[in-house]
Amino acid sequence: MSNQDQAAPKWRWSLLIAALPAAVFAAIAAAFLWGLFNNEDSLPSTMIGRDIPEFDLPPIEGRENGLSTSDLRGEVSLVNVWASWCVPCRVEMPLLVELSQTGSVSIHGINLKDKPAAARRFLAELGDPYDRIGADSSGRASIDWGVYGVPETFVIDSKGRIAYKHVGPFNRHSLENDILPVVRRLQQEQGA
Repeated sequence: MSNQDQAAPKWRWSLLIAALPAAVFAAIAAAFLWGLFNNEDSLPSTMIGRDIPEFDLPPIEGRENGLSTSDLRGEVSLVNVWASWCVPCRVEMPLLVELSQTGSVSIHGINLKDKPAAARRFLAELGDPYDRIGADSSGRASIDWGVYGVPETFVIDSKGRIAYKHVGPFNRHSLENDILPVVRRLQQEQGA
């Protein structure tokens, strides 16, 4: 075997080893791009169809009513988990305020790990759409609800079961095409 014949396999292995990091990078980049452009906004929740967790949260300072499990039975309602430090919560707040002004559904809030003064300033600045707000200063109730992060919005049926969960801030499209159709269907079922 000549020196030239022995050099060919070494050259091929060197090329393969050099190309391997580029191939791995391309595969990772493709996965990230798929995730970036995948338009599926909903995350699966094991809570859908289950009773809401047992909880009893005190009100945020300056509010009269906290929020508990018993407050969420008897009518279809929304529960919005929010915080003053949450930038996306600011994005959806005008729509929550607008929805609350229609009176079409009760809206309740769980204020997650917030300073009372900051929560009050947030509501004073952006509006207060909530019938009741529970202060979840430890984050325990939010964990029991299966909250990934704020904001998250739940549709609760009149029997106190979670019917729908929206993760992240909602916009007008997701409010009108995802959340409100569930609310209306449940309200019709309740009235039947």
